[in-house]
Amino acid sequence: MFEYLLSHWGFPEYFGSVYFRCFLAFFIALLIGFACGEKLIAFLHLHQAKGQPIREDGPQSHLLTKKGTPTMGGILILGSSILAMLLCADLSNKWVWISIAVLLVYGFVGFADDYVKVTKQTANAMTAKMKLFLQFSMALIAVGVITYETPIETRQLLTIPYFKDLALNLWWFYVPFAMVVIVGASNAVNLSDGLDGLASGLLIISFIFFMLIAYICGENVSQYFYIRSIPAASEIAVVCAAVIGGCVAFLWFNAAPAKVFMGDTGSLALGALLGTVAVMVKQEIMLAIVGGIFVLEAISVMIQVFWYKKTGKRFFKMAPIHHHFEQLGWPETRVVVRFWIVALLLLIIGLLSLQLR
Repeated sequence: MFEYLLSHWGFPEYFGSVYFRCFLAFFIALLIGFACGEKLIAFLHLHQAKGQPIREDGPQSHLLTKKGTPTMGGILILGSSILAMLLCADLSNKWVWISIAVLLVYGFVGFADDYVKVTKQTANAMTAKMKLFLQFSMALIAVGVITYETPIETRQLLTIPYFKDLALNLWWFYVPFAMVVIVGASNAVNLSDGLDGLASGLLIISFIFFMLIAYICGENVSQYFYIRSIPAASEIAVVCAAVIGGCVAFLWFNAAPAKVFMGDTGSLALGALLGTVAVMVKQEIMLAIVGGIFVLEAISVMIQVFWYKKTGKRFFKMAPIHHHFEQLGWPETRVVVRFWIVALLLLIIGLLSLQLR
């Protein structure tokens, strides 16, 4: 589209640059989200009379404050961001299509799970085995395409951040490792989606970091940073910008008190895309650092389950850990804002890995 505009309508050349298309993708997704948000919420209210079922073993205050709130709001993020990608990204780039496929497949898995929850009014819908099978199947396809499109010299490397040329060659272990990164990120984001605005705010911060990384990797400026050049990655910056715009629009409606929940439809898909982007730009370790809150949420659940099975007692007052702080008496908004602050600090720590050479 931009090549046509440049050649036939006399638009300035910078209209076709990655920088400008990132800017445009963000605002297209943002405006679509703002325009469609209220209509989608009304539609979800109409078809979800009782809203998302609230966990009875969760914070008791949620049974009063969140009852009747519709879920599947992730449709707003996925729809607006995918449309922005189709309009602004280079569709000859296979990684763009892999990103869209990850959003659609994981979004479908989450949608199916949400649909069963709201129709049967149960907090437990799709079995864990079925979920994991579908997640790992798509992750295998994504990693296969990404690995094939990555330059041979960096194809199986695990980059060690904060060092100039330090990397670990995982050989054939890289494929299962990358699959675990994608599926792990998907489920970690899903666990974080328990408070109004928490997951969407954390996703915005994480995608900002990886948008910058993708832009540097794909452009000719990577030589000036402690980062490897990956030519195909530049278009992933446009993908990240579109998702950021969609998340910002969604946060407008999801901020406390939330009018709509993201649901598994959004959290599974966006978490999977976050892991996929980390694999594309060879920054899997940085995902664990910048997305440290997501990691903490997942680890808190694992610790809680392990400790309860071993001792019959809870290690935390409640898991995931954001509920632990609620049980300590923190208001929901305080937990969310403080988690955002920690995420911003982790973002700054992550940016330090880009030291100029």
